[in-house]
Amino acid sequence: MGLAALSFGAVATVSTTASAKSYATAGAYSKLTTDATKRNVEATGTNALYTKPGTVKGAKVVASKATMAKLASSKKSADYFRAYGVKTTNRGSVYYRVVTMDQKYRGYVYGGKVADTFGGGIKAAETTTANTTDSMIGKTVTFTNPGTANVTWTAPKYTQYKSGASKVVKNTTPFAGDTLKVTKAETKTREGSLYYYVEDQQNPTVNGWIYSKAVTTDASAVYNQATDVKVNFVATDGTTVKSTTLAKLTANNADNTAVGTAKANAKGTAVGFDAQAKATNDWATPLLKGTGYDYNAATASNTAALLSAKTGDTINLTVTKGAQAVQSISAYYQDGVKNPVPLTNKTAASDADLVYQVTFPTLTAAFAGANGANYTAVDVQNFLTTNKANTLNSVDYAKDADGNIVKTTDPKALGVDGKTVQSDTNKVQAYHTVYTLTSGVAGTYTTDGTASAFYNTAKEVKGSASATTNTGNVSVFG
Repeated sequence: MGLAALSFGAVATVSTTASAKSYATAGAYSKLTTDATKRNVEATGTNALYTKPGTVKGAKVVASKATMAKLASSKKSADYFRAYGVKTTNRGSVYYRVVTMDQKYRGYVYGGKVADTFGGGIKAAETTTANTTDSMIGKTVTFTNPGTANVTWTAPKYTQYKSGASKVVKNTTPFAGDTLKVTKAETKTREGSLYYYVEDQQNPTVNGWIYSKAVTTDASAVYNQATDVKVNFVATDGTTVKSTTLAKLTANNADNTAVGTAKANAKGTAVGFDAQAKATNDWATPLLKGTGYDYNAATASNTAALLSAKTGDTINLTVTKGAQAVQSISAYYQDGVKNPVPLTNKTAASDADLVYQVTFPTLTAAFAGANGANYTAVDVQNFLTTNKANTLNSVDYAKDADGNIVKTTDPKALGVDGKTVQSDTNKVQAYHTVYTLTSGVAGTYTTDGTASAFYNTAKEVKGSASATTNTGNVSVFG
């Protein structure tokens, strides 16, 4: 019994020693000193991120392999990494010290077996793509909306480490109206957003990378919260129809009863009387052209909104939709470079014109919109398609043996199967042409207006179409 017990204990001791985990040891930490912009990397998703080199005793997971895979497929620049340090284990494994651009994740990731080369769990990344042929390079722009929202950065945001916090200019309000020269353009690889490097021509210390939509070549679109008021034209259902700016306003007088003499130069300045003086019906008419909405400066709500305006504010002015305007529709066929030929339901002037005499279908709705509103070519095309007017059939006509169109007094007598009519010595065959809608023409809804559509696909079909066409609605087609 004693020998048996002793033998069991010896076996157990040997087994425990054999299963003990063997850890690697890491060499000294080295700081990477190469160009920092060349050390941008992205996860490959094959290795986790640890507090220490992953095979060293005590290493804990910072980001799992699954998390690293998500960072690898991310569409956000914030999920790139910057490599800044390295350790090599006694087994020859290289581990890089890395941190995400937004500093959310930091730790060691396996980088392969070759020093100074990114492999394994990370690979080199190009966070931006230079656009050397961008049309804006060399042009001058201005800040679209001066303030603290869209400012300039040392690099397009999150494409370099800490660039998400590295603002060159934190508030562009003092530089509203300055001309900025675009000298470079880059696209963020993951997001696809375009950034410009701008240099202020009046204040050289103002420069940096800025989102392309935060600058404009249209000086009239510039907004300065110290001198301007934003205006939204809003329909009665709450929809914003158009937006604009009342710019370079004069402050109210000291008694706040009329326009003063001093130009506004600080956000929050009362400018209501000058705003009211400028926001006339004539001012709004060209701004609302093509929308189908009308503005009346004299309504109580608009007067109140204008008089209470302060620089930096956004005010809403109410607009109303114009009366409905019904359009008739003219149909045309155009073959190549010839002038468009009207497709009409009027009696053809000659035998040859029978192919252009069509029967218009009856429509269940009118093509109509607010008087003064624009409609697109697609609007016309969609309307006709929805109302089953995307094909038009010509009247029946006859062709003789030589292919000449001949008039017949009785279209129903024309053969639909190739049989002869009239006489054996004057053989003719019934035909009709099918026109298919190809495009509409953009326009504006007006009282008694006419829209146009082209049916440029024409196919001549043997036989009569009289059995399949509808009665025309001349009040819509004309």
